[in-house]
Amino acid sequence: MKKKTKHSFSSVISVNPYNESYFSGASSFLSQNNSPKYAKDQYAISYLNTKSFITSQISISKNISDEDLYDAINSKVYDELALDQAVSYKIQFIETFNSLDENDRNFHVFIVDPLEIEETFANVVSKIKYIDTIIPSPLLLKSLYEKEIVESNGVNAFIYFQENDASITIYNEQEFLYTKSINFSFLQMYERFCELYGERVLYEDFMDFLSNHNLKDTLSDYKDYFIKLYKEIFANISDILTYVKRAYELKKIEHIYIDSQVQTITKLDEMSEVELGVESSSYEFDYGLKSDNIYIDQLHSLMHIYATLPKEHKYNCNFTPYHRPPEFMQRESGKLVILSVASFIIAFLYPFTYWTLTYAQNLQYELLKAEYAELHNIKITREAIIKNKEADKAKVFALLKKQKDNYAEKKATLVKIHDVKVNYPMKAKLLSMFTKDLNKFRIKVDSITYKEDEDKNKKIFTLNLISKKDKKITQMVEYLTKVYEGKYDFFLRRIELKNDPNQYFSELKVVIL
Repeated sequence: MKKKTKHSFSSVISVNPYNESYFSGASSFLSQNNSPKYAKDQYAISYLNTKSFITSQISISKNISDEDLYDAINSKVYDELALDQAVSYKIQFIETFNSLDENDRNFHVFIVDPLEIEETFANVVSKIKYIDTIIPSPLLLKSLYEKEIVESNGVNAFIYFQENDASITIYNEQEFLYTKSINFSFLQMYERFCELYGERVLYEDFMDFLSNHNLKDTLSDYKDYFIKLYKEIFANISDILTYVKRAYELKKIEHIYIDSQVQTITKLDEMSEVELGVESSSYEFDYGLKSDNIYIDQLHSLMHIYATLPKEHKYNCNFTPYHRPPEFMQRESGKLVILSVASFIIAFLYPFTYWTLTYAQNLQYELLKAEYAELHNIKITREAIIKNKEADKAKVFALLKKQKDNYAEKKATLVKIHDVKVNYPMKAKLLSMFTKDLNKFRIKVDSITYKEDEDKNKKIFTLNLISKKDKKITQMVEYLTKVYEGKYDFFLRRIELKNDPNQYFSELKVVIL
């Protein structure tokens, strides 16, 4: 591993590579930098949004030494996530210490395609040359706890909307737990709003309403459609929070922090409390930073306070390939220049020493030339051996691929057989259970249908009910809702009285949770 060179910096520049905004900071004062340039004493920090990386949790045996840890994680990530072996993904990880597992160490792993970094930061590097830190944006929130801006030890959710991304991040006991990109960036919100509104509006008009109108008192035609849009957003967030609580066995989300890249008059935190039933507030943190009375993207503020943290308080998760070169005296070229100057001075002062060194170098050259000829012959021989081995390797991989394909085909067949054996009895058992409940209320079933919504990962039974009294249907639904709460969702839109005055018809949908 290369030894890193220590630099001293007098200022920090934060970079949003997705809209190419820059903020420079010195002595806790931030100012927008519209013409960023490289500066030797300037520390540069940027981030990757949640759509730019893959994150997962893996476990590694405690018997693996720290020297072999990266290779072990790298190998397991490729296997478990079925990554393309032809791509050399950049992989970083942070360890979690709140696990009670006695045999394994647990890690949050972040995976990025190098091409993603190259394309995202091409324009940035052309202006400022080097980027000292590129960190996944959810890890920037760690600085809020380290600076004691947020002091809670419970479970906090951080929701942030940007033009090209929207994300939800969970911290538990002041440590990163979970993050996910949600499909409601400003651009995605705009597209969905146009669908709800029924016609195309200007993106500028959409953003103007989003920023400058309060849904409580506006009379704009957009109001009702924005309310529908926000309802969809918070419904999606609610589903994610429910999943996180179940997956990580969390009792509750204690606080939600919610904000956006642009300043809005509508209070998102107030809407969050109403829709999600969790205490909420905006990102109006006391960062201890000053500015020119302009609204600053919260991620810029987070990057600036993160840059001031001691190394031991930061997550060791840096994806930058744009490192600064070592100091001049530590470079090979610098050492060569210094050696040459010293040789020249010595040669100038001591002619005899100069002539001796010249002779020694000529002799060394001849020895190296002879050594080169010998090594060249060895190189040619080994290249021929490697070429033969690669041909053998290609044959073996072709055979391996054939075996893998056969295995995958057989596996798929077994999965289908298992699905038939497991799911069909499950459906029969479920129908038997509901039939008993229907009989209690003397309700008949005209027909039953079943379908699976793969997009929403839901399984739905539809029962067409017939009853002599509409009250029996409503009583039955109320009974089912109480008895099977948390296991099934029941949807009953209407009860119809058709030609026969004693026959009420209704469609009951049962969603398996």
